[in-house]
Amino acid sequence: MTLPSPELNAIHEGLKAGDFFVEYLPIISLGDQTCLGAEALIRWRRPGGEVIQPGEFIPLLENTPLSGLITYWLVDTVTVEVGGWLHANPEARLSINVPPEILGRGGLEYAAVKSGLSALRSQLILEVTERGIPDQLGLMALNSMHQSGISLALDDVTMSGTNLALISRCDFKIIKIDRLLTDQIQPDCPQPDWLRGLAGLLQTTDLTVVAEGIETNTQVQALSAAGVQLAQGFYFSPPLAAAELMSYYARTRKTPANLA
Repeated sequence: MTLPSPELNAIHEGLKAGDFFVEYLPIISLGDQTCLGAEALIRWRRPGGEVIQPGEFIPLLENTPLSGLITYWLVDTVTVEVGGWLHANPEARLSINVPPEILGRGGLEYAAVKSGLSALRSQLILEVTERGIPDQLGLMALNSMHQSGISLALDDVTMSGTNLALISRCDFKIIKIDRLLTDQIQPDCPQPDWLRGLAGLLQTTDLTVVAEGIETNTQVQALSAAGVQLAQGFYFSPPLAAAELMSYYARTRKTPANLA
């Protein structure tokens, strides 16, 4: 389903009506396959019951006032749903996607302080995609957040020169490999060219890499052999409600692992 631009009004009304909710996609250590935390994902349940995935409505919000509004709603929601769990598990991490256009304008920082999420800054990861490279104010804000203890992740990395160059402009210590690359790892192609390049990059940097969209053991083995540390995908778990995430974390947790 592709949502047309007029759906912006429906999104705004949906936020006011409580039609949006959050699911949490576990982040897994490939070393011991324990859960280290999760990425918060926004979902939209339409009045008829259909659930719309973020890839279908988030792009519509880019560079609109709703972009900040839904992000601040997310900050409030995750604080209520998993804030106590994060306090009780100081080694756990929570990853949040942030629209680049709202960075450096003060709203995100205000929302984090007001909700209490800023108290958990050492457990937070802010994800920014290359698709919307932050402007100078945004880059300054990101670097300031990093200095305050928040980790930064570059999302949807395709191993192109462009997004790897962005790493040098900001304090990204985590990169997330796009699922389209992960899909290329198949039994008849266990080591595509990009994976060999990534293995070389990992040997010369201190980056932490998260591979998205893991669905098969072949992918797990190939990524592990290349030195990729972390993963997400249905091979391990689908996105979960907050209570389900906490149970999953407790079941899989064995020993603390380091998420940069």
